[in-house]
Amino acid sequence: MNNQIRTYRLAQDYGYQVDSSIPVIGYTEMVNNEMCISHSHPRGQLIYATRGVMNVVVGNQIWVVNPLQGLWLPGGVEHEVTFQKDVNYYSVFIDPSATGGLPMNSFSFDIPIFLKQLVFKIISFGTEGNLTPSQQRISDVFLDELALIEPSATFLPTTNHERLQKVVDLLLNDVASKNTIEYYAEISFMSTRTLSRLFIKELGMNFSDWRTRLKLLEAIKRLGEKQSIKEIAFNLGYENTSAFIFMFKKHLGKTPSNYILEDPNEAEKLTA
Repeated sequence: MNNQIRTYRLAQDYGYQVDSSIPVIGYTEMVNNEMCISHSHPRGQLIYATRGVMNVVVGNQIWVVNPLQGLWLPGGVEHEVTFQKDVNYYSVFIDPSATGGLPMNSFSFDIPIFLKQLVFKIISFGTEGNLTPSQQRISDVFLDELALIEPSATFLPTTNHERLQKVVDLLLNDVASKNTIEYYAEISFMSTRTLSRLFIKELGMNFSDWRTRLKLLEAIKRLGEKQSIKEIAFNLGYENTSAFIFMFKKHLGKTPSNYILEDPNEAEKLTA
């Protein structure tokens, strides 16, 4: 991990305020190279950023959250958040009394414009509670919209299985690797069949699909850092940008530039 990353704790405090008279607490801050160490709190939490990229770890899953996504965390879920470079961070903490109709599992999702606007509005309420009738109605609409969110596929399963973890770590540390599953099986003193079965059993997908998912998440992270598509394709081991763009669009339904940026003029700059 980057030794410049500092421990970040300020926003966590709002997650521990259990008070049904304050159903939602909004918070925003610009965060730079910091990390919320693994923790949990009674309040559910919606995490979002208008700028920058966050890495969120929950159990054996990793999410890379970019400005077109939000992340939902139910109350009581252990999680760790790393803020990559400059992140314009927004969060809404939901009291346990108001989470009854909300999802029970953690996941990232493509955040609708309307939900974004509700997040901004809630943050404008401040953090002291005492909602006016109008603010309470906005809070109710926010909770109704949050109940409708659906997961995206942009997460990476990991494992605590000792033998498989060695292979996973090698792949994480060399995203551009073109080595085959036979290579990783040999250096891990396993048969190819055994390693293949471990991927399916422990990670829920085969070796090839897991490595593609790893490349997708790394691409999302680098796009959030404003790297060019040509640079990203090269650094992920693709021989040309066309192959990378084809892979990205096949799995996520959008080209890399359109996925991370809403402004077409800015998107064009990434293709240079």
